[in-house]
Parts: sequence; C-alpha cells; structure tokens
Amino acid sequence: MAATKKPAAAAKKPAAKKTTTARKPNAAFMKAMTPSAALAKIVGDKPLPRTEVVKKVWAYVKKNNLQDKKEKRNINADDALREVFGGKKTVSMFEMTKLMNDNLS
Repeated sequence: MAATKKPAAAAKKPAAKKTTTARKPNAAFMKAMTPSAALAKIVGDKPLPRTEVVKKVWAYVKKNNLQDKKEKRNINADDALREVFGGKKTVSMFEMTKLMNDNLS
C-alpha cells in the first residue's frame, strides 16, 4: 500500500494592517446631566457627565468608608446614599450605576 500524501496547506494571506486611531468617547456618557435633589447632596447640583457622577459617588463611598469589608463589591448606604438607592441598605457596585441613572435627568 502506498502512503497517501496530504495536500499542502494553502498559503496564508498576510494579515491586514490595522490603523490605530484614538478611541472616541461615547457622546451619551459625556452629556452633562442634572442630578436629582438626593444625588445633589453627594455630587453637587451642577450638571455633570455620568462618568463624573460615578467617580464622585465612589469618592464619597471611599471617604466615608461605606464599602463592605467582606464583600468588596457591595456598598453599605448611609442616610444620604439610601435616598439615592431607593431605601436599600446594601447595593452592589453594578446595581449602583443603574440607580445613578435613575437619579439623573
């Protein structure tokens, strides 16, 4: 029996060159939004982009030591944050961004 030869692998095409361009920020995130009265107690009453609102809330959480010791993804709300979180005592960091959006207009 004669050994069968495998066909030669097809020649690979050179990879297309990628052009590197600076990533543009999403305009929806950069739009200045007005915080609700409850959220204004934490971040101020001036219109801010969503990204800045989340940064300021995280700064407030760290400053007041509100991050849960065991489960770092959870935030234990004080009185000011409880208003923003709809009365919840503990909120996950992922749920926090959704609740921030509910307090922006």
